[in-house]
Amino acid sequence: MTSTSAARDSLEGLALGDGFGERWFPLFRTPREAFAQIRARRIPEEAPWHWTDDTAMALSVYGVLTAFDAVHQEKLALAFGATYLADPGRGYGRGMQRLLPALAESPGSWRSGARELFGGEGSFGNGAAMRVAPLGAWFPADPEEAAEQAVLSAEVTHAHPEGVAGAVAVAVAASLAAGSRARPVPQAPALLAEVADRTPPGAVREGLRRAADLDAGTEPWQAADVLGSGQRVQAGDTVPFALWSAAHHLDSLTDALWTTAEGLGDVDTTCAITAGVVAARTGLGRVPREWLTRREPLPAWVADAEADAPAG
Repeated sequence: MTSTSAARDSLEGLALGDGFGERWFPLFRTPREAFAQIRARRIPEEAPWHWTDDTAMALSVYGVLTAFDAVHQEKLALAFGATYLADPGRGYGRGMQRLLPALAESPGSWRSGARELFGGEGSFGNGAAMRVAPLGAWFPADPEEAAEQAVLSAEVTHAHPEGVAGAVAVAVAASLAAGSRARPVPQAPALLAEVADRTPPGAVREGLRRAADLDAGTEPWQAADVLGSGQRVQAGDTVPFALWSAAHHLDSLTDALWTTAEGLGDVDTTCAITAGVVAARTGLGRVPREWLTRREPLPAWVADAEADAPAG
């Protein structure tokens, strides 16, 4: 059973988190100033809150799901490439700047192109994880299917097992969050432990296990010190912190975003991951209007895609 509404909510949350997080980079203020403003819960004055490549690539994932009810790797590769060429200024990393134009011309080239990145190791960055929450929400309470589809979505750009593992973890978390909509909020340690159990062995899984074991009173900056907050732009130092924040604030999207922002680091991506997971459960119904008016809206085609999506 699939859920277009949960996936749409997750996508909307991901884009909000992406744009919100992007405002905190040192380009706009020093880290000390940003941290003080975040702790004071003063929203960024700059508007609109533009989203980045995190949302641009999530839109491609969502588009393929609404068209086919599953990941078709060549279709996804083509969508990634075409989206990049249409708007390359969204902050794509150097690996994607190399790979995505080739996918627009030859979608099947992902099989060799993704493996050739970073000296033949493939990418173990956080890019496959940052875009995948709507896919997890598409399969509410079906974490096994979410994990399988997440692997397919990740392989198009991330050949390294850790890059794939990051996507699996986020998709599983979003699936569980979407499946809990009509139920009491899951306990954070149990949720993180279940996600870890369903994540392939490696740094992402070990980080999730550390996240599950953190004391309930752990401050966000302390969690970021232990788990990482994307400073290295790797799945293993991004996903555990983002999911720790989501798991501890699964009923409040704004609280989850403030908490995630306190970790600084790759803050647009950590906020995108966190918000994509939380919004899979909550939607955006309780987000302050001021936030919603500041965010960059999603393209108009998203609403039409949801209406035309296959019935789950």
